[in-house]
Amino acid sequence: MISKTGNGRRWRRGAALTGTLTVAALALAACGGGSGSTDGDAVGVSLIVKTTTNPFFVAMQDGAEEAAAKHGVSLTMAAGREDGDEDTQIQAIENSIARGDAGILITPNGPSVVDAIASARDAGLYVIALDTPPDPADAVDITFATDNRLAGQKIGQWTAGALDGEKATIAMLDLFADKIVTVDVDRDQGFLEGLGVDVADPGANGDEAATGDYSGGTYEIVGHEATDGAEDGGRTAMENLLAKNPDINVVYTINEPAAYGAFQALEAAGKTADDVLVVSVDGGCAGVQNVSDGVIDATSQQYPVKMAELGVEAIAQLAADGTAPETTEGLDFFNTGVELVTDEPVDGVESIDAAGAADICWG
Repeated sequence: MISKTGNGRRWRRGAALTGTLTVAALALAACGGGSGSTDGDAVGVSLIVKTTTNPFFVAMQDGAEEAAAKHGVSLTMAAGREDGDEDTQIQAIENSIARGDAGILITPNGPSVVDAIASARDAGLYVIALDTPPDPADAVDITFATDNRLAGQKIGQWTAGALDGEKATIAMLDLFADKIVTVDVDRDQGFLEGLGVDVADPGANGDEAATGDYSGGTYEIVGHEATDGAEDGGRTAMENLLAKNPDINVVYTINEPAAYGAFQALEAAGKTADDVLVVSVDGGCAGVQNVSDGVIDATSQQYPVKMAELGVEAIAQLAADGTAPETTEGLDFFNTGVELVTDEPVDGVESIDAAGAADICWG
């Protein structure tokens, strides 16, 4: 039995979903065509997000809209049809170049987008990556993002403490199986580093030893499964790993939609919240509610609204007086912050509770 403070609690079927029920409404409200001004003097900026099936990116769009109104920016928004859809993002970049925008804010969907970004920069557009640094990082002018490595390390450190010496039988629910993106690697490897596992190559998922020692005891990694960052992907991935080993007691998830899908599979398998630790990254409002409900035990909260607001402001400032944004000292990107959220704190791991996180969810 996993060591937790307070009374044992079972997952509740009424726990908040991490976005599936509101996806259609959110996408209709926040995506589609451009919202550019007809004022020829306005600074043109395109925001190109991964998808609008994840509330994280909808919040990013909302933050960009508010900042655009504040700074007199003509904002056009676009999104991939799904997480990983590179073709739609490439077309949106080409459209931005044709409009003569001053800059692009983009959460890249994969490596194929990099050539299109290069074309935009060659055409004189200033390109800022949000949330997901491209590979290589200098493919864009600057990145505004969470320190995803640190986000993973925080939930790994918390997990090690919460296990209290128990063997960790781990399910790794990653992002993609067919492409490599930095956010996927950084969160996965950061989690294992925080747990105290030797990750072998810190730039690659899945090459660590399947069994060994973590900082509090021994571990077994049942497997890595792709989720595409989606609820249904998380559910299927969790089902596959439970079929391999029904004794899983730690579930790492790339994001909170995947975590909710994993929860559904665990509940269907008869697992309770006292049997399994589920950790994730995002800290969205629905995800924070899931922490309150015991669906997610700990999550690293990031701030997409802040990313988008700062990105719009930076391009407006650059257009006004030529001042370009600078990276955070010691990093190759601008760090927009991260906090560990849990209602089950462990000694030596700084965290905030779900009530505090709810007041600042999405930033």
